[in-house]
Formats: sequence, C-alpha cells, structure tokens
Amino acid sequence: MLRAFLRAAGQLGDRAFLKVLAKSILLTLFLFAAAAGAIGWLLSGTDPCSLVSASCPLGGSGGTAVALLAGLLGLWFLFPAIAIAVIGLFSDEIVDAVEALHYPRARSRPLPFARSLSLSLRSAGRILLWNLLAAPFYLLLLVTGIGPLLLFSAVNALALGRDLGEMVAARHLQGAALERWLAATRVQRAALGLISTWLFLIPFANLLAPLVSAAAATHLFHRDQR
Repeated sequence: MLRAFLRAAGQLGDRAFLKVLAKSILLTLFLFAAAAGAIGWLLSGTDPCSLVSASCPLGGSGGTAVALLAGLLGLWFLFPAIAIAVIGLFSDEIVDAVEALHYPRARSRPLPFARSLSLSLRSAGRILLWNLLAAPFYLLLLVTGIGPLLLFSAVNALALGRDLGEMVAARHLQGAALERWLAATRVQRAALGLISTWLFLIPFANLLAPLVSAAAATHLFHRDQR
C-alpha cells in the first residue's frame, strides 16, 4: 500500500496532476470558506457552555471562545468530506493520467457528470454521517488522550477506503462485478483509507491528500486486477 502512495506522489509533477490539484484546491477552499461562514453565522451570539448548564470560566468571552473552538472542530470534521467530494468531480482526469503512465493497456470509461456528482455527494454524506454518529464516542474517549484519534482514524479509514475504491472501480466494473470487487478488497481499501486519513491530519499535506489518495486507489485497483 505504501508503494501505491509513493508511486502516486511521484506523479505530482505531471501537468495533468497539477491542473487537477489547482482546480481541486481552489474549489475545496471556496467550499471550506463557505462552510466556515455558515458555521460562524450559526454560532453567532451563542454560548455553548449553556447547553450543558455550565458557565464558561471567562464569562461571555469564554462562551465566544468555546463557540469558536466548536466551529473549528466542526471544520476539521468537514474538510475530508469536502475534499473527497471535490476530487471525485475531477477523478476522470486523475485515473486517466495514472493509467496513461503506468497502465497503458487499461480501458476505463469516463463516468457521466451526473454519476460523478452522485458518487461525490454520497462520499461526502457518508463521511459526515459516520463522524456524526461517532461524535459522542469521540467526547467519551477524550479522557484517554489518544482514544479520539484512534477512533477517528478507524471511522474515516473505512469511509475513505470505500469512497476512493469505488471512485476508480466504477470506471471499469458495473453492477455485481463492482460489488464483488468492493467486497473482496475491504482490507486493502481500509489500509488505503487509513493512510489517506493520516495525510488529512498533516497541515499542508492535507491539501495534497485527496489527489494522492485517488491516484493510489488507481494503483490499488490495477494491482488487484493483475
């Protein structure tokens, strides 16, 4: 799996990759800023401390600080979902670039825009839903120190592994064949999703994470096919 990521990273200088990287980062940052504005608007004038019948140590300013912290935490959860949804819209270009260089005999078919959009929205929804369901457990595990990170890694590894694998496989397989491939590669895709999740946790590397992960998923698919 590490080899797949290394081969993907080695292609970052390709013109096709650079074009996708520029487009995806701009769109991701725009959507991220819009999400930040929406969260800021929703939290404006609120005191999250009052929701649990507690008082903030710094009074009103403490409530504002807690609201800001809650907003930043929300954005942290949102970023992988937004980034994966965006990269899904440009995945044809990524898959084509990887296959042209490494798998010239591959015959993938471009997905219609509606299908790409559907996959992207499902990916974002799955990541958001799974993390929302896990949110109470993140809070409970705070006392362990590393517990939330381990659970976050596990939840997102499964979600991202599913999304990245389907993003590539849907260009080669359909129907029952696609479902069989997804079922047969659960462990490999979980490993793919785990490395991708860790990349999302590293500042600046998280901007490259969606592109590199999509390219690595292409290598995973063709390695499995061989």
